Amino acid sequence: MASQSLAVGVDIGGTGIKAGIVDLQKGELRSDRIKVATPTGAEPPDVLVAVKEVLSILKVDSDLALGVAFPAIVKNGRTLSAANVSPKWVGFEAEQFFEDGLGRDIHFANDADVAGVAEMRYGAAKDQPGLTILTTLGTGIGSALLYNGVLVPNSELGHVQRAKHGKDAEAYAAYSAMERDHLSWKDWAERLQWYYSYIEFLFSPDLFVVGGGVSKHADQFVPLLDLKTPIVPAVHRNNAGIIGAAALALD
Repeated sequence: MASQSLAVGVDIGGTGIKAGIVDLQKGELRSDRIKVATPTGAEPPDVLVAVKEVLSILKVDSDLALGVAFPAIVKNGRTLSAANVSPKWVGFEAEQFFEDGLGRDIHFANDADVAGVAEMRYGAAKDQPGLTILTTLGTGIGSALLYNGVLVPNSELGHVQRAKHGKDAEAYAAYSAMERDHLSWKDWAERLQWYYSYIEFLFSPDLFVVGGGVSKHADQFVPLLDLKTPIVPAVHRNNAGIIGAAALALD
């Protein structure tokens, strides 16, 4: 297989850093998925060491394009926020930092956006007209806006505010909130109902796609939601960040 049909994706999260070699014709992993824990505090030098570790385990060919996904607003290679990582990333020249540290060019983007690209090209949102909103339910809530096959980046819909409550949506309705507050699927679905109903009202989407690791349990909570908009689990689940990052690396 020609090297142009393969690329490497690295997905940096608040709790884990995952990587794999991706077949871009099929939109699936051609290697094992490598995962290491995100270093405590998630400061830039420590995260770089962990990224080097996963790439070393993969034995990545330097000829393969490399994409890196990160949980922050990303504009022109700079991280403008820090969700579940060190505040030192705010206003940080992250893309240049990784390129210098790895000694190679990379493509650097928001983690939910690249998951959205994976589902748009190879998954639940493929050939979907109109507005698709992908949400990743995990440590936080990430989002990707996809309109007629075009990504609108850095939407950050996990941070819509709950009026009078003093907390944003992800503090209330992320999968981590279910674990923290020891909620049943039914109780968590009530929080998700508020969230998706609110996003539905704001954007009138044509499709919701639910991503993140918890999407493999979609049958436990998606049927409990009452929405006008169709809502389906992501096809690529926790691999979407790796696949989307790799796909964007060749664009």
